[in-house]
Amino acid sequence: MTCISVSAMAYRMGETTFRLAQEADIYAPHVESINRYVDELRRSERGWAPYVAPLHGGANARVLSILRDPGPATQEDTGSGMLCIENDDPSAALQCTLLEHAGLVASDLTPWNAYPWYINRSPKTAELEAGLPTIVRMIGLMPDMRVVLLQGGDAQRSWKMLKRQHRGIIADRQLVAVPTYHPSRQALFTPDPIEQKRREARRFEAFQEAAEALGR
Repeated sequence: MTCISVSAMAYRMGETTFRLAQEADIYAPHVESINRYVDELRRSERGWAPYVAPLHGGANARVLSILRDPGPATQEDTGSGMLCIENDDPSAALQCTLLEHAGLVASDLTPWNAYPWYINRSPKTAELEAGLPTIVRMIGLMPDMRVVLLQGGDAQRSWKMLKRQHRGIIADRQLVAVPTYHPSRQALFTPDPIEQKRREARRFEAFQEAAEALGR
């Protein structure tokens, strides 16, 4: 599958045929266990959570990508209702470009969030704590997972918390954690142009490291 570049500013979830095909396959075999779990999360008191688009590898993916929280483009009424690199969102489009640059495809990766319920703000510490069991569950649902891509400070904080509480799981699975910056524009906000370039470069480096960990 070929991603659309960021510069094109066009995203396939905006195409009705593509979006409906993704919706029709929400419970396809490779994503069924994950999206049934999302159904469980939606019934919790914390509210609504988006599905993982079947474009991604689901339970078969070898990379778990963790961001902060679901963005507006994942909403059902105004967006796709799914976590997907083809959402109508610049952060999603950048991830598409980063995957291509590293020689990876959408099915290599399954997207998730440190706090998987929709809040559209930075999670509080207690909310990151609440999200930890969902990451543990995702690890259990993805038997071939090798890499955890930690995109942004909240994802990295969450992983540090998880390591303290579930160190055995990480050690047993020999998971490789790759930290990087969040793909949003805000992650580059700095008055220092050299630092901005460094952050931009780190995004590409991180996806390349993930690819190398997979033997690509």
